Amino acid sequence: MRIVVKIGTHTLTHDSGQLNIRRVEELCKVLCDIKNAGHELILISSGAIGMGVGKLGLRQRPEDIPSKQAAAAVGQCELMYTYDRLFTQYHHTVAQLLITGEDVESETRHRNFTNTVGRLLDFGAVPIINENDTVATEEIVIGDNDTLAAIVAKSVAADLLIVCSDIDGLYDADPHTDPNAKLISEVPVITPEIEALAGGKGSALGTGGMITKLHAAKIAAEAGIPTVILNGNDPDLLYDVMEGRSVGTRFLTGGKR
Repeated sequence: MRIVVKIGTHTLTHDSGQLNIRRVEELCKVLCDIKNAGHELILISSGAIGMGVGKLGLRQRPEDIPSKQAAAAVGQCELMYTYDRLFTQYHHTVAQLLITGEDVESETRHRNFTNTVGRLLDFGAVPIINENDTVATEEIVIGDNDTLAAIVAKSVAADLLIVCSDIDGLYDADPHTDPNAKLISEVPVITPEIEALAGGKGSALGTGGMITKLHAAKIAAEAGIPTVILNGNDPDLLYDVMEGRSVGTRFLTGGKR
């Protein structure tokens, strides 16, 4: 299988913005094991700005674009250093790709991007993709890595999109405020009613929330790609997905593909 896995800022870091060492080490070990099983793996990794915030000792995520870009420049180095070190322990090679909205919107640049990803997979490498926050502006920004993950999954004709979040999946009510909220294990079609279940923005260090994840699942479904949203705090859940167990919320494709 060709699998796109999106990893959110909250999965990678503590609330302070500093790297969650134990979780990231476990996550990389599981991902390497999945690759060892013969699957092609593409990571969409958030965390550059969040890790930059932590490393620079900032009290909170900056609001202005130059400060965000500066934090991303610092954090991206730390992020890729960490991935390279951990994947190398299990004899896998990672590659960094930083893209902007123009790389998606321009037919030529999008084709070049897709060809590069394909060749990296041919070489057995693990492409790790993030939006290029160091140069992105409001005019060319993709906006969130959930959407980026869906765009990449569609571009490379992935078999599955997995979105690692800080929540177990989609609930029929807000689990933070309603103790009776129930996890929805399967969504055949994303309707307006389903979209209405999504809350607001996610963690303070991230940019997404459930609404961006539903948007990503919708893009993937239209391309015939199922999506699973699961809790990235437990990397072992990725094994359950690969073994066909019911984990998180699975969004179907409406019979496509």
